[in-house]
Amino acid sequence: MIDLGYALSRRFPDPPQTDYRTADVRALRHDLFCGDVYLAEGERELSTRWGWVPVLDFAWALCAVVEELDRDPRGSRAARPQYAEFDFTESTDRLRFVRRFGHVDVTADWAEDEPPLTVHFAELRREARDFLHDLVADLTDMHDGLDANPAVWELLARYPRV
Repeated sequence: MIDLGYALSRRFPDPPQTDYRTADVRALRHDLFCGDVYLAEGERELSTRWGWVPVLDFAWALCAVVEELDRDPRGSRAARPQYAEFDFTESTDRLRFVRRFGHVDVTADWAEDEPPLTVHFAELRREARDFLHDLVADLTDMHDGLDANPAVWELLARYPRV
């Protein structure tokens, strides 16, 4: 079972004057909601401990990564591996994803000596979208007006729960 999670940082709070109703995509993806994220499967975990990762951007990009891994029309029958990466904005570190048949190997630059975390593709797709929707629900509970932001509406419509 895949577990995706986050913790917001107290060291990098959102600017107090932020109007979440009108925040643009750049602010939503890069300037707001900083913290740490993790991806776990069983006893194994890949997590950041930097405190500055934009967690909404991570959820948003993870959904895009999953879609990129599914670009071959043969899906899980494709013999050729599918590759995708997530680049952390303020770092040279990346998460790398390799899909082979119905499984995805996930590796992190900061954990090079660790074996890949292997997850089922369908489960990764479902959990990534659930994580996005749950995160947005949490953030809208904490930040007035975020649920009225058109960019957030578009994001949730683009990646509906599976």
